[in-house]
Amino acid sequence: MNRLRIALDLDGSLEYLANSMTDLANALERRDDLDLVRFRSRSASRGSNEVRVRARRLYEPFWRHSWGPSIDDIIEGVDLVHVAGVATPPTHRVPLVISVDDLRPLRRRRSDTQRVVQLVRAVRRGATLVVASHAARHEIQSMLGLERSEVLVVKPVVGHVPLTRDGNHLVISVAGETRRLMEWVPALQTFSQSRHARVAVVGSNSLRSSLRGTFLDGHLLSRRQAAEVIARARVVVSLTDGARFPSFAVAALAAGVPTVALASTTVREVLSGAATLVESPLDALGAVEELWEDSATRRICIAAGVARASDYSAPSVASAYAQLYHAMSASVSR
Repeated sequence: MNRLRIALDLDGSLEYLANSMTDLANALERRDDLDLVRFRSRSASRGSNEVRVRARRLYEPFWRHSWGPSIDDIIEGVDLVHVAGVATPPTHRVPLVISVDDLRPLRRRRSDTQRVVQLVRAVRRGATLVVASHAARHEIQSMLGLERSEVLVVKPVVGHVPLTRDGNHLVISVAGETRRLMEWVPALQTFSQSRHARVAVVGSNSLRSSLRGTFLDGHLLSRRQAAEVIARARVVVSLTDGARFPSFAVAALAAGVPTVALASTTVREVLSGAATLVESPLDALGAVEELWEDSATRRICIAAGVARASDYSAPSVASAYAQLYHAMSASVSR
């Protein structure tokens, strides 16, 4: 197998547990079939192991539209370029891989949004999109009118979180499901009072006004605090609309925290058999009570969750990407 030289953009991570592209880069560098070239498309290089992209500030506005100078004319001698952020610089001679982990810009009703036009333009020029689940693949194919071969699936890296030993919090992660959370507040308050359980909500600042005046007022924590919150969790509840990969839930499973998740197509694909899936937050209370109290059920769920989360470790994901890089490079060489 030929040794490939891969250019990887470190500015692509939208992950809040860690920089997923840095984690991926570290794992790729440990492989003997790849040489890695680290670069940043939107910020200055931060170390001697990163290549400086000349005239980056000048080119970045064009790269946000898949226009501008080819990145393989700037970073020479590479066999493939992999990006994952809002900048999608074109390539001239080598394959371009674009990881897409946020479907929210694509779900807008208008078909002329910048992100839609940007990705369609990139694919028409030969780029390949990579998403985190088959559900996301079907959604992107439908929204952008792409062929199956133009959108591939590779599991993403989820930031490592140490095993939680003595958690005592009920932690609720919310992404796009504020209304569903508010429906659950009365039952959640009853549970908290009867169990003397501490409750923490992880989400964006937009939740703050919704929680004002409820017993959850003052319990909202930033997603940047995800790792430390998981370390205090006894049970995690994930309420997500499926527009983003459920990384918080996967990280909780990796930490050995039993998890209840609001079922969506993506969540079913990723978490079925490892987390307890429910159709609505109102259905979650019984599952939370069982996972809170029943030691035998907790042990089973913890074992299943840790096993599933290993699929999203940096070495596992690096292996999958390495296979993709080699396959794409070989197809160009034919």
